[in-house]
Amino acid sequence: MQPSGVWALKPLADMSTAQFRAWSGLIEERTGQVLGESRRAFLQTRLVQRMRELGLDDYQAYLRLVSEGPRGALEWATLLDRLTVRETRFYRHAPSFALLEGHLSRCLDRSWLLWSLGCASGEEAYSLAMSAAEVQRRAARPLDFGVIATDISQAALREAREARYDERRLEALDAARRARYLHSEPGGWRVTSELTERVCFARLNVLDLDAAPWAGLDVIFCQNLLIYFRRWRRRDILNRLAERLAPGGLLVLGVGEITGWRHPALRPVEDERVLAFTRIRE
Repeated sequence: MQPSGVWALKPLADMSTAQFRAWSGLIEERTGQVLGESRRAFLQTRLVQRMRELGLDDYQAYLRLVSEGPRGALEWATLLDRLTVRETRFYRHAPSFALLEGHLSRCLDRSWLLWSLGCASGEEAYSLAMSAAEVQRRAARPLDFGVIATDISQAALREAREARYDERRLEALDAARRARYLHSEPGGWRVTSELTERVCFARLNVLDLDAAPWAGLDVIFCQNLLIYFRRWRRRDILNRLAERLAPGGLLVLGVGEITGWRHPALRPVEDERVLAFTRIRE
């Protein structure tokens, strides 16, 4: 049912503390992500937007809708796309990509498999592909790599596969790489097929890492994702990622996303600009 124009402008009551706890509890149960009190306004805004579209004005009724049956599963998928933060850009943290290119330049004797975890709209995945391509070009080698990119949001993945971006997302991309790996279109830029053909996008909830089929990875990027999880779950995620690295592989995290974590198979990278680990070679 579509709401009338007058109803659509009717303000909804603020979420109560109990309603916020119920909604944030459901989100953590299904995604692992924690919504603290500081994000109550964000949650309320996203819920209200969707509830207006459905003609609903009760938070508890909408909670029941997304919690029950096949219709609820479909509605949950729609809502999840609204709740997913997709703010990113190419080469978001330059020191991490400098570390990546130095690492890859020492691994020219084989093909590479890289993983962008929580890829959002794809900028990080394509940045990984650009860096891999640049290292192989400089070494006068044919392109021989693949990038896996995963996210929980189907809407984000559709945007990523489209590979089309506005000028704001390209601010950190130098002119030479822009000219080589993107071409201009009215209102934006599109990644060339040379790169898009090497990037595979797939839906993955990080709570289901054990079901991911990839192993023996040369590089895993997991940046700006762990901040949304409880400390114990961050450690659990990282332990599982460590198991997916090939000997000598590189795990790159967001600076400050976790402290005090160590894994017996990993060695910290000695660079204060980044938070990264390499898997010890047996």
